[in-house]
Amino acid sequence: MDVSQPQIDHVFVLMLENRSFDHMLAFSGIPGIETTTSLGSNSFDGSTYTVGPPGAPPKMATDPGHEFADVFEQLCGHGAVHTPWTAFPSHLKNDDFVSNYATSRSEDAPGNPTPAPRSAWGDVMKCFDTKRQLPVLHQLASEFAVCDHWFSSVPGPTWPNRLFLHGASSAGWADSPTPQQIIDWIKKTTRFVFPSGASIFDRLTAAGLSWRIYADEDGPALGGVPMVAALDGIEYQTNTFAFSQFEADLAGPYKYAYTFIEPNYGDSVSGSFAGGSSQHPTDGVARGEALIKATYDAIRRSAVWNRSVLFVLYDEHGGFYDSVHPRPALPPGDGSPNDPAINGGGFLFDHFGVRVPAVIISPLISKPRVDSTKYDHTSVLATIERLFGLAPMTNRDRYANDVRHLLSASTPRTDCPLTLGLSGPL
Repeated sequence: MDVSQPQIDHVFVLMLENRSFDHMLAFSGIPGIETTTSLGSNSFDGSTYTVGPPGAPPKMATDPGHEFADVFEQLCGHGAVHTPWTAFPSHLKNDDFVSNYATSRSEDAPGNPTPAPRSAWGDVMKCFDTKRQLPVLHQLASEFAVCDHWFSSVPGPTWPNRLFLHGASSAGWADSPTPQQIIDWIKKTTRFVFPSGASIFDRLTAAGLSWRIYADEDGPALGGVPMVAALDGIEYQTNTFAFSQFEADLAGPYKYAYTFIEPNYGDSVSGSFAGGSSQHPTDGVARGEALIKATYDAIRRSAVWNRSVLFVLYDEHGGFYDSVHPRPALPPGDGSPNDPAINGGGFLFDHFGVRVPAVIISPLISKPRVDSTKYDHTSVLATIERLFGLAPMTNRDRYANDVRHLLSASTPRTDCPLTLGLSGPL
């Protein structure tokens, strides 16, 4: 895509958790977005469950399944199993989210007993009344650019998708790592290294550009340990900072080309995820709304606002229904291993995961708009690389669409809200 280079010096990314596009935005009332309607439905065990009327429960009774096998079943049909090391099916149905929620045991934990009770089965189909229940997300999506074809990078869980954001690859991971593997990566007992040998943070450093990582420490202590600290070369507390100092740091001079912000993941030890700000399905949405607001407000009031872009993203769909069929994807082609120990379904990384919310925020977005360009999380990397002259890391970011065309205003807008509103607790 041939675009004029926008005047951007600072890229900010806030990535939340486990919500699908339809679940969050189908009933936003934003004209022009591709969404489900109140007639969208899944059927299971003699009952039909619809997406409407709007008004999803902010907190789920138990965590919907979102490992690779769960997502394959949600997209391909109840009982469907992927044949390892074969192409992902081209014909998808998106009609078995309810059946998977009713039967999956993949998220079973002391704080999250599964499967879901029958009374909750239909909740995985429900969509928020966005303006009332998610006023911050709604205001940003209405004021700036909402992307209605942004797909998760992998049809699977949080870790592989976040890894794609950092390295345009998951190094062959399609499954969730074990708690011990995560601890070992963060403590550097073992090293997580991308096959390319570099993350986006490494590439920026090599180019003489600085970066910053913030984590929301307001919640359970372990929930405030950022996942990005698992990457080789990033030391927890040495290279990561408390979000509580974000606004003060922005008072300047703020020299960082790239800033990545992680929420608090809540009580991940028990599996309840309570008390966090990631908007995890079993933890509600209010604290995540507050984190989005605090991030936007701090950047908006800072001197860097006029030359900044903020991405508000969700890592994967968390088992919630979405009506749009995910698209085929280009494998990274970086020599990642085909290892059943970390990729039990034998996924070839040839398909995107389920669609997720994505809002792009900048005063250089000339007017509110809906962007239906095909994106995944490596589109963030493609944007950074093309803004700052960095080489791509894999085939995925090499050929990913970027968002520079959205940043087309010749001068920054002056009508962007100074602060975002919040309703009462949800």
